[in-house]
Amino acid sequence: MLNEELRKQFEKEAIPHMDAIYNYAQRMCNDPDEAEDLVQETYLKAYRFFDKFEIGTNCKAWLFRILKNTFINKYRKDTKEPEKVDYGSIEEFYELIRDTNSNSINLEDTIFENVFDDEVSNALQRLPDEFRTVIILCDIEGMTYEEIAEFLDCPIGTVRSRLHRARNVLATTLLEYAKSKGFAKDN
Repeated sequence: MLNEELRKQFEKEAIPHMDAIYNYAQRMCNDPDEAEDLVQETYLKAYRFFDKFEIGTNCKAWLFRILKNTFINKYRKDTKEPEKVDYGSIEEFYELIRDTNSNSINLEDTIFENVFDDEVSNALQRLPDEFRTVIILCDIEGMTYEEIAEFLDCPIGTVRSRLHRARNVLATTLLEYAKSKGFAKDN
């Protein structure tokens, strides 16, 4: 348990980054409930080990690293567990049997779906993980190259290279979409 001074320092250093951590978790998991669980576990670990955090260093990058490691560990654990009931199939079954007059609108799904058009979201999801990660952290979360390099534990040059290649892949993938929206002209 943290002492009162360390708890206040945790609130000052870590809590302001919760939205950025959640946004990245949402993109990693592609499921709001899993993202919330991942963020909760990340902050629980960060709180538990905050006495090991070096005050004055980059707390946001530290939290992102905990998030990434937690996600990887969860993925490894899940791949070793026996298969479970798929919530998606239960949801599809429910859709088949529910009254067609009932209206179930999930506001959170609607908001997240409208942040990007489907074409952009799909193009992001199709990127290799190392490209998608740098695009999300840089262009969506607004992290600096240094913060991303610290988070990924790689040189800044690698971050720049991945970002350049990711942007080129997205530009190629989304060219027709950009033309249809008036962002690019036919040559």
